[in-house]
Amino acid sequence: MPKGWAGIAAAVFVAALILAPLAAVAWRAETGARIAASDLAALRFTVAQAALSALFSVALAIPVARALARRRFRGRGALITILGAPFILPVIVAILGLLAIFGRSGVLNSALGALGLPTVQIYGLHGVVLAHVFFNLPLATRILLQGWQSVPAEHFRLAASLGFRPRDVFWRIEAAMLRAYLSGAALIVFAICLSSFAVALTLGGGPRATTLELAIYQAFTLDFDLARAAALGLAQLCLVGLAALLAARLSRADGFGRGMDAVVTRFDADGAAQRWGDALALAVAALFVAGPLAMVVLRGLAGMGEITAPVWRLIAEASLHSLIIALLATVLTLALALGLSTARWRGARSIGLLGVAISPLVVGTGLFILINPLIAPARLALPVTVAVNALMALPFAVRVIAPAVRKAEADFGPLADHLDLTGAARLRLLIVPRARGALAFGAGLTAALAMGDLGVVVLFADPQWATLPLQIYRLMGAYQMQAAAGAGLILLTLSLSLFWIFDQRGRRDVDA
Repeated sequence: MPKGWAGIAAAVFVAALILAPLAAVAWRAETGARIAASDLAALRFTVAQAALSALFSVALAIPVARALARRRFRGRGALITILGAPFILPVIVAILGLLAIFGRSGVLNSALGALGLPTVQIYGLHGVVLAHVFFNLPLATRILLQGWQSVPAEHFRLAASLGFRPRDVFWRIEAAMLRAYLSGAALIVFAICLSSFAVALTLGGGPRATTLELAIYQAFTLDFDLARAAALGLAQLCLVGLAALLAARLSRADGFGRGMDAVVTRFDADGAAQRWGDALALAVAALFVAGPLAMVVLRGLAGMGEITAPVWRLIAEASLHSLIIALLATVLTLALALGLSTARWRGARSIGLLGVAISPLVVGTGLFILINPLIAPARLALPVTVAVNALMALPFAVRVIAPAVRKAEADFGPLADHLDLTGAARLRLLIVPRARGALAFGAGLTAALAMGDLGVVVLFADPQWATLPLQIYRLMGAYQMQAAAGAGLILLTLSLSLFWIFDQRGRRDVDA
């Protein structure tokens, strides 16, 4: 490696992309920031809902990830892909699916009403936490599943030869892995939920359920109070930045010894209690995820027939724009993630995690302020959208790729040094082959997130140019709800397809 210069360059680029827009917003503020009591209430609610969301997401992910790690069955790959769908699903589409199940006139309340039982209320704190668990349970599951996959098969074989019982295997082997991965997974989910916008907007239920992200949005769009918005943005940056730094410090997933890459056989999971417990965990998780997704599909299929020829043309153009953005953002994200993951400076990875620390709205507004005096912002809609999407996906890519890179260096770095493998040769012959599964998963995740993102593009796009999520919002604003549902199904299909195309290329190395 060229003495870590690639990592330093990536860190500088990411830091500039975060700090320059924030500085521009603060610079444009004409008066001092006025933090109201409602802002402090928003801060308290933001931390509370994020902590609860992280706690439930990670706690529920443990039995699901363990079951997936211990079992091999027909359709396992499809189940893993389905479990990953909520995190890569466009937020508004997923919320419509949740409302179809848990809303006032949803399937659950209809069934409870028919039985004469009290109905459930989805709006408020519990609704926000429910939606966040729906979105982040799959991410936590995938992170913990990679932890289980990092334990060499020889450890479980040795445990079987020593006559370990299932609880002994858990406390002697699996608990050590969880200590390394659990805190990082929880803090990443916590950081994601701190930046909640669409979930709180649609399910918050009023001022008492306002997050910092909503407060920033209101300061920009309703009050145009740049000073207050900048102060709230700084508070969010510090809060989520602290969570990111803690995640980097507490995640010690440096590998659990070298193995021969043999297929893991779990001799401790043959009992009836283990089989039924794993089956129950997988069934509940699949039902929780598949129910809202099924409603999205059913409503989307019904809406496809309502789409007129002119709207089809708009959807096709918007789909092409979204695909271009997704692919370019994936390339940029992987380049930055590899640079940060291979950097000799440990702080580079922490900088990579800061993408979740700042609102895309703040980044977009700051870039708008910087660009507007020089050129029409709409002319830079494509590169700006690509850059911001890469920035927002980078923390997840780094969290997935960095442990695989560190393990490759720990296991084979000394041999590579002895062979004088440096620079591109080291990357091509050591890092990429050993981190292939993590790279594939990171690429799929980035492409799907960029495909379904509706953030900074709303500030830069003109009426003649749109991504598919923006086109869906325009259809909804025009009260063409059936057409919007059909376009939502197309967006779901494209997002899942991109994720699967990239992710399946790494299945041979990381069976997850």
